Amino acid sequence: MTGWNTGDIPDLDGRVAVVTGANGGLGYVIARELARKGATVVLACRSRTRGSAAVERLLGEVPAACVEPARLDLGDLGSVREFAYALPYERLDLLVNNAGVMALPHGTTADGFETQFGVNHLGHFALTGLLLPSLLAAPGARIVTVSSVLHALANVDPRDLNSVRRYGRWTAYARSKSANLLFTHELARRLAAREGASDVRAVAAHPGYARTGLSTAGPRAEGRRVAERLARLGNRVAAQPPEAGALPVLYAATAPGVPSDSFTGPSFALWRGSPAPSWRASWTTDDAMGERLWAASERLTGVVYEPLLP
Repeated sequence: MTGWNTGDIPDLDGRVAVVTGANGGLGYVIARELARKGATVVLACRSRTRGSAAVERLLGEVPAACVEPARLDLGDLGSVREFAYALPYERLDLLVNNAGVMALPHGTTADGFETQFGVNHLGHFALTGLLLPSLLAAPGARIVTVSSVLHALANVDPRDLNSVRRYGRWTAYARSKSANLLFTHELARRLAAREGASDVRAVAAHPGYARTGLSTAGPRAEGRRVAERLARLGNRVAAQPPEAGALPVLYAATAPGVPSDSFTGPSFALWRGSPAPSWRASWTTDDAMGERLWAASERLTGVVYEPLLP
């Protein structure tokens, strides 16, 4: 794995991929590099305008790319269903659950869920479940969910999934990222137990400290100018560029031999460097907690993973 880079991505001709949050940051880089290797890539973006602009930009960099924009608002389960039902592909080889929000002031989604839990976890849980039949139809398909090393700040609280009792922007973010890893763990377990055995793999990755707009969005939303300036300074001085931050995700999505329920991140101090197996908190592989989160997620979203039912 040492020194792995985009040149090591295998030929993806004939493969179909969906990348959420692909209009900028890591998502754009992931979509571009998958398309560069021949995949047909759907850029799933909350804004139609930004999605179309991203496609235009991508085609300027990779003229032969086969890419298309599609509207997807993970904070609105109606939009998630609309996107999944309209996707014109019977088989889907790769789903990259990349989009997310970080450390925002308290808010709720269109369906009344706390924003970070609703977007980062529930939206992707619903999307994956709705697209699962298409993923199962593609031999060797992968589901890659992007978490964060900051998941270590907090475990999921099954008694207060929507942070009703008490809200802390960073605690809520960490819980949503732990939920991403618990979801990956439980999905991998259920796929392995499926009758007839599925070769679909559920894996996770994180970018380390990457230079994206996530770190400035929260302070900007609250008008905390000093905090926003500090976040921008951190991006300039300490963060690695999106091209480097995207490498662990691209590795998890395309490298041969990536095991199900693995967690890939940067090799140096969980922060930067080539893709490598990453440390994760013990609670993210807790079977009982995974089952509880799964049951709650099905109840809250109304999405049941019927192909995985016993």
